Amino acid sequence: MESTVIEVRTGSDEVVVDLTRRCAEYVAGVTGSGDGGGGDGGGDGLLHVFVPHATAGIAIIETGAGSDEDLLSALQDLLPADDRWEHAHGSRGHGRSHVSPALVPPYASVPVLGGRLALGTWQSICLVDLNVDNPDREVRLSFLAG
Repeated sequence: MESTVIEVRTGSDEVVVDLTRRCAEYVAGVTGSGDGGGGDGGGDGLLHVFVPHATAGIAIIETGAGSDEDLLSALQDLLPADDRWEHAHGSRGHGRSHVSPALVPPYASVPVLGGRLALGTWQSICLVDLNVDNPDREVRLSFLAG
């Protein structure tokens, strides 16, 4: 298995960060498919994306058409940033960040075929981070050849 860690700066706002390009570049590098365009030399396998943080998750969603903002809005409705949370250190509502990985898990697996991510037309691999207290994240990308 091949594995690497990428650094992601999320800043001080709740965010959905599209990692698809970085994942495709990683897969292209480990499968020998060059630019991730598939074809000769590209391998098959499985990309596993994991965020080793208790307050962030990985989602496969459409981005750029409002779905990323819709996701943040839905999470805000489900997990308000108020004082209801038992886990109460950090910024107001910080405890909700510790609950969010139950809804947006800290991992996703994506098939790789011919050196390319086998995502649907509108699917993107995204880091979802509600924790405004931690602006720097690590994401582990692991490739298991098939």
